[in-house]
Order: sequence, then C-alpha cells, then structure tokens
Amino acid sequence: MAIQKSYDVIVIGAGPGGYVAAIRAAQLGLKTAVIEMYPRLGGTCLNVGCIPSKALLESSERFAMIKHDAAKHGIKVDGVALDLPTMHERRKAVVAQLTGGVDMLFKKHKIDWLAGKGSLVGKIAEGSASPSSSSQHGVSVAPTDGKEPFVVAGDSIILASGSVPSALRGIAYDHERIIDSTGALELPEVPKHLVLVGAGVIGLELGSVWCRLGAKVTVVEYLDRILPGVDLEIAKEAHKSLAKQGLEFVLGARVKSAVRNGEEVTVTYADKDDQEHTLVGDYALIAVGRRPYTEGLGLEAAGVRLDERGRVIVDDELQTTASGIFAIGDVIRGPMLAHKAEDEGVAVAETLAGQVGHVNYDAVPSIVYTHPEVAGVGKTEEELVAAEIPFVKGKFKFGPNGRALALGETEGLVKILAHKETDRILGAHIFGPRAGDLIAELAVAIELGASAEDIARSCHAHPTLSEVVREAALDCARRSLHK
Repeated sequence: MAIQKSYDVIVIGAGPGGYVAAIRAAQLGLKTAVIEMYPRLGGTCLNVGCIPSKALLESSERFAMIKHDAAKHGIKVDGVALDLPTMHERRKAVVAQLTGGVDMLFKKHKIDWLAGKGSLVGKIAEGSASPSSSSQHGVSVAPTDGKEPFVVAGDSIILASGSVPSALRGIAYDHERIIDSTGALELPEVPKHLVLVGAGVIGLELGSVWCRLGAKVTVVEYLDRILPGVDLEIAKEAHKSLAKQGLEFVLGARVKSAVRNGEEVTVTYADKDDQEHTLVGDYALIAVGRRPYTEGLGLEAAGVRLDERGRVIVDDELQTTASGIFAIGDVIRGPMLAHKAEDEGVAVAETLAGQVGHVNYDAVPSIVYTHPEVAGVGKTEEELVAAEIPFVKGKFKFGPNGRALALGETEGLVKILAHKETDRILGAHIFGPRAGDLIAELAVAIELGASAEDIARSCHAHPTLSEVVREAALDCARRSLHK
C-alpha cells in the first residue's frame, strides 16, 4: 500500500486537544492532517459532552428559574410549560454551530481532515508501507465512506483519541432504559424516576438537568461523599444544596446490577453492611467516569506502551515510549478536561516547531456546572494536609455581596489556600454563582506565582461577584473588610 501523502504532523482525533494541536501546528508552519472517524469535528466535548450538556443545563436552569423564582423578582408567569423537543433542537443547533466553526478553522489553516479510523503501522519508507529505518511514522486510514484504506506518513504523530464512558461490572447498557451520558442527553421524555449511578461531575450535571425538568432523581454513589477529587468542604456545601433542590443521595452503596423489565429498571445495591437494597426507576443512568479510548490504534505494534489503568505513558514532553509519537488529553494521565487537552496540544505543537511547550498542571481549573457552580484550581485542603505543607486559608461567603444579593444568588463561598510562610496561593475553591468564571482569576494567580496579598491588594470592581474572591484573599491574613 503506497503512501498517499506525507505530513509534518498527523493528529489522530479531532476533539479539543486534537483540533487545537492541529491549529497551533499549522500556525507554526507545519503541514498538518487530522484523522477523525466521526462525522463532525470536535470530539466528545463538542458533540456529546461539554457543549450539549451545558446547553441543556442552561435551558433547564432557566425553566426552573421561571417556574420557581421569577415571582421573587416581581415577574408573574402563568402556565409555564416544558417543550422538550424544542430544548433538544436548541442543543443540537449549539453543537452544529461549534462543530461547523472547527471545520471552518481547518479550512482557514489549510489542515487536511482525513475522515476515517486511524491506526499506527510503524515506520515506513516513502512509496511503501513496509517498515524501515525512516524517521516517518505510517498511519493507516480506513475511510468512513467505505473506500479502500490508505496510508499517510508523518514526521510526528499526536494521539488525541479521547475517552469513552466506563462500564460498571454486572451492568450492560441497552441504550434505551439503561443509558450512559450520551443517552442522557437525548432522552425523549422527562423520566419519572431516574436512578443515577455515580455522584461525579457528569452524573450530577445530568442529574440536575432532569431534576429541574421534573424527574425524581436518586443518586447512588460508592463513596461516602459526592464529587471525589473536589475540596471536601466545598463538596459538602454542594451536597447540601443539591439535596435541597430535590436530588436524593444514597452514599456508601455498591451497585451490583441493573436489570430492565419492560419500561422499568431495577437497580440493586449493597450498603456498608453488605445488605441488599433495590431502586426501581424508568431509566438508569450509569455515570461512573470515563476510560481512555485506545482500541484499534495499533499502539503495541508501534511501541506505544500503556500503564496499569490503560492510559498511554508519556514523559514530561508528552512523548510516548515510541520516539516521535506524542499523546495528549483523556488518553494520558491527569484530569479528563477539555482545556487540559487543549493546553497539552499547544505544548506539543510548539515543541515540534522547536519552541518550548509548557503546561502547569497546578494551574488547570476544573468546573462542575451544577447550580450553584463548583470550581477549583490547585491543591485541595486534603492534599495539602496529606503532603504536610503548611498553609493558611481564607474564606468568604457570597451572602453579604451586593452583586450576589441583586442576582438573588447568595449561596456558597470562596476558599483560598496559601502557603503559611510565603503566602503563595496553592489552591482555590469556589461554590457559588458563576464560579466557573471567577476561578479564572485564581488560575492566573497560581500560574504567575501570586500571593494571597497580591489578590487582596488588587482593586476589584464594585458591585461584582469578584469582590468575594478579594475578601477571601484578605481573610488569609484575617483582615477581611466585610466579615
């Protein structure tokens, strides 16, 4: 099989990490191609993850606000009704606009989109698919339109194949009543009772959507807390808030099975004493995390090794165990976050262009788009205690803030963790209105090595929610002005 075309860089996967890596590589003058097997660019995030879920979260939040809170603002609305098909059409339109935008960017930067499934075939010599001592790597492309496979060659390969929903032992998806996160975005009706397995980010976001729209939602979680990995104090505040909103929680529960019987699903779980219990709902959403997607990529033949959790092993420059093959995003270690993958994609592209790529993992924020939102960056309090790092913490609630009061969004707090001796900000965590936007200031602070005093002495506009961030920074030195 002859080489159809040669490139400086070939990216496998067109999610946020892959398409951003391709764009940056093209900006730096590298001839670039992206292999993507799905009909639209953007990967899980744009098609069935971050973007469609946020569209539904926004629509459902507005529905709940009009139905339950508009009267507090002096707005009387009668006959509020849900039009779920229109809500779904809006979700699809948002996705189409963003994926189409990526397609336009590819054309602008002259990036070739090779529509098909990519698989590494090892080193190849030009004009041949046979292994050689050439520095180019071959990638076989099986076109999605059913045409004959072909081979392209690249000086460097970037693996950005992303992740897929994890399965739970003893449970098989039927994708109708027993569903994963993709199915939960497309339910044709509001469930009467949604049994949600997993109290992580994905589960709580999607559980919030359907709870706001009228479903009874029962969350079953193996751990004795929600949102593993989130600062515990913040997670507890979120737990209390979500419970008030109507989500029911069963913690410390080990799910053993989910069995469909007609239009019902029976979920069986064991409690801490190993006593069995059952929950019956019309839908069961299994949201127990995601796993790297590495199937069919030809990794072993190319010398790319995986770790014990099925992730591609990379070094500090994100190069795999095979020289010239790099990996980014969900397929490697670290949090499965679109923006983390983007930063890694930029770093690899810049490294390949002879620059110095950089990702500061301590400055990568994470956000949970519940209501209120949860956001964090840097170390949690539990991590600092475990590492025996001396720290001080400053906290301030949204309750006294003028902008929060005007919005009618006074629930939550900002928490800043600073080194006890140097005052350098080590971590910051927010539960409250627009936490996902507020965390950006603190991510920049960590990136620049700023102190809590730097934030405290920076002027913040009034009235804004950002004043709560400043007050928390002031509280690190016990000199908050409004506490």
